[in-house]
Amino acid sequence: MKTHTQISKFLSLILRHKPEQIGLQLDQEGWAKIAELIDAAQQHNTFLDDEFIQTIVAQCDKKRFQISDDGLNIRAVQGHSTHTVQREMIAIEPPQHLYHGTASRFMESIQAQGLIAGQRHYVHLSEHKETALNVGQRYGKPILLLIDTVQMYKDGFAFYQAENGVWLITHVPTQYLSLIDQTKTGSLV
Repeated sequence: MKTHTQISKFLSLILRHKPEQIGLQLDQEGWAKIAELIDAAQQHNTFLDDEFIQTIVAQCDKKRFQISDDGLNIRAVQGHSTHTVQREMIAIEPPQHLYHGTASRFMESIQAQGLIAGQRHYVHLSEHKETALNVGQRYGKPILLLIDTVQMYKDGFAFYQAENGVWLITHVPTQYLSLIDQTKTGSLV
């Protein structure tokens, strides 16, 4: 039997990026029927049951998954790259400070084009420096970027917040970014 971590990664892959890998259909809001997920996963040698899925969702510290109020459906709350999912998000005013953590090796690209979603639908931002730095560490030597959310919002950019607290935006142009590190803080431009 696979571990909780392996199943969580499997669910992230299927519910965010490749539902077709097991023949699963996600609706526009990213929902999949739990019964269909269980059947499709078992046909591909990943054994799930409703109780195990409930446990994975409850124990996921990043709250990546959501179960519908009726208990019949599951979805990833953000991080989608599949084109079948086009969640209807409601724009809201962001907090004064949001951060993005990434690896230093991406700075040249960020300085040229800002933060872009890449294969995902949105750039992910955090209200907490520590969370952003932890994300950046996954990809190499971390750097922390401060987003000028106040000016972006005044300039008409739409911010969204996923159910797990992650802030989402389609892109962040360079003029709204500042580099933060132990020794210096400054604009990218």
